[in-house]
Amino acid sequence: MKFGIAVAVLVALATGLLILFKVGPEIEERKGVPVESRIEVADAEWKKKLTPEQYRVTRKKGTERAFTGEYWNTKTDGVFNCVCCGQPLFDAKTKFESGTGWPSFWQPIDDNNVSLIQDNSLFTRRTEVICSRCDAHLGHVFPDGPAPTHKRYCINSVSLKLEERPGK
Repeated sequence: MKFGIAVAVLVALATGLLILFKVGPEIEERKGVPVESRIEVADAEWKKKLTPEQYRVTRKKGTERAFTGEYWNTKTDGVFNCVCCGQPLFDAKTKFESGTGWPSFWQPIDDNNVSLIQDNSLFTRRTEVICSRCDAHLGHVFPDGPAPTHKRYCINSVSLKLEERPGK
C-alpha cells in the first residue's frame, strides 16, 4: 500500500515537472527594427522620467500584479505606445480578453516594433517582448492566442501609454 502511494506521488511529481517545462510551439527570437533611431538613456534618466512602477517593470523586467493595470480591461480604441520612448506597439483592434489580468494582443502593430528574446527565468522557458527602440521590458508572448496568429502578447499595462483614436 505504501509503495503504491509512493509510486503515485512520484508519477504526479514527474507529470507536474513535464507540464512545468512543456514549451509548446517554439516562438523564434528576433530583433526588431525601430520606427525611428534607437535611443540610449542612462539609468538615472529613466528613474527621473518614469514612475517607480514603470521603472521597475520596463527597466528591471518586473511584472505588475494581474488585474491591477490600467489597460487590462479597457475597451478604448487607439494605439498603445511604449511608455518609455513613445514607439507605437499595439493597436487596440488586436486586443482580446485572455482572462489573464493583463492586456493581451494577438499581434504588434509591426513585427519590427518589438524584439523577442528567450527568457529562461522562473524555471520555465518563455519569450520576452521588448520595445525595439529603447529595450523596455513589455511582457511575454505565448503560443496560445487566437487566430490568425495564435499568439498571445501578454503585456504589462504600466509599460504602455494609450493614444486614443479620434472619435468616429
